[in-house]
Amino acid sequence: MIIFPRIIPTAEPFYLPGDNIGCILVHGFTGTPKEMRWLGEFLNEKSIGVLAPRLAGHATEPGDMQRSNWQDWVASVEDAYHFIRPNAEKLFIIGLSMGGILGGVAASYLKFEGLITISTPYEIPQKDWRLRFLRQFAHIMPKVNKGQGDWHNQDAKKDHVDYPYQPTRSIAELIDLFTQFQKSLPKLSLPSFHIHSTQDKSVPFNHLQKIVDHNGSSDKRTLTVHNSGHVITREPDRFQVFEEIYDFISNQ
Repeated sequence: MIIFPRIIPTAEPFYLPGDNIGCILVHGFTGTPKEMRWLGEFLNEKSIGVLAPRLAGHATEPGDMQRSNWQDWVASVEDAYHFIRPNAEKLFIIGLSMGGILGGVAASYLKFEGLITISTPYEIPQKDWRLRFLRQFAHIMPKVNKGQGDWHNQDAKKDHVDYPYQPTRSIAELIDLFTQFQKSLPKLSLPSFHIHSTQDKSVPFNHLQKIVDHNGSSDKRTLTVHNSGHVITREPDRFQVFEEIYDFISNQ
């Protein structure tokens, strides 16, 4: 029997060892670790160890995502935590979009020195009565098409890797994950850094303030950028964002 690689090329998880500071980099919904590669390489050049896990059901084919649930995505983050924690005196979790939601949930019960969210929504961005019936709709409408995106870096857009559509059942899992995130935020007490672009067309800018308002930490910092779409880690503002993230980590 011939076994073919199933992970999409360039979308593999990655681990870059460092010194005594570590970071877990969590990608977004239907996305891949590639979204976090440039940030990981930047931090690793500063001698920070980075681990970017592949969330369950991601970076292979959409059918795998349909068979996973939000608990599986949290478990992927837990696996990464237990792998890197013994080698890190200080450990931070950085999440893009849904990755920030998973970071907030994980930080409510695992020991991190800091939480960083990027382009993270507080709730499902678009209210629709049909959302309550997504699991039923999934049988007749198994997928939801994506928009054109909001890229400012066209070169990054060309080689971006993600699923071409959103599995309907997975959107229902995401909604359940939002519930866990909203329960977790008030429990947080660790230093937090929340980043968002005013040009994000996927997650409205006002979600930044909603997250800050519900975060129970007394140590909260924000950064607003203006020349990026949703995937800030691959957009023109990334240079400023990476420096600010490093500054946040260095001061904890």
